[in-house]
Amino acid sequence: MQKMQIAVNSAPAMADFEFPEYYSFPPFFTLQPVSATRQKQLALWRDLILKYHTTQKQNTLVLHECKLWKNEEIGRELVRENIRVICDDFVENGNGEWEDEGKTRLRILWKKPEELAGDLLAWATRSGFIGQVCTLYELSSGEDSEGASFQGADEELIRRALAILEDRGQVAIFKGDTSEEDGVKFF
Repeated sequence: MQKMQIAVNSAPAMADFEFPEYYSFPPFFTLQPVSATRQKQLALWRDLILKYHTTQKQNTLVLHECKLWKNEEIGRELVRENIRVICDDFVENGNGEWEDEGKTRLRILWKKPEELAGDLLAWATRSGFIGQVCTLYELSSGEDSEGASFQGADEELIRRALAILEDRGQVAIFKGDTSEEDGVKFF
């Protein structure tokens, strides 16, 4: 595995991210013409984008600022059209959403809301929060959620997952004075 430190979206340097071996394979940066090969390649791009952004705790990908598109060590870079294909595929597979009409900013859904709903319920069970109330802030940034898959996730994604649980009768959501103070009780 290749270790390198890069910053995305003009953020300060983050912790080392271990890039998969295929990131150093020059053909990875050119969309492949054979459909089956291209589908595997797009799946690898989805996985890379998700792992990178969740590891770096980043919820947004700005297309023209994303450092993933270029590997200077091997002198390869995606062309703009291929970036759009990769990002459109990312959205079509439910891993992200366009934040603007011009499709320049992509919200990263670290997990699909259905998956996150399961993670939230499993965490509540494991952590003794069944029958307890906690705030949205505590879920995304609290000490009790440290290391959980949803720690640091954007508020909108957590709300979607909680709405799924509420529809199933597994949580009740309470309105607080601010959005961070909104509460949730797990059943």
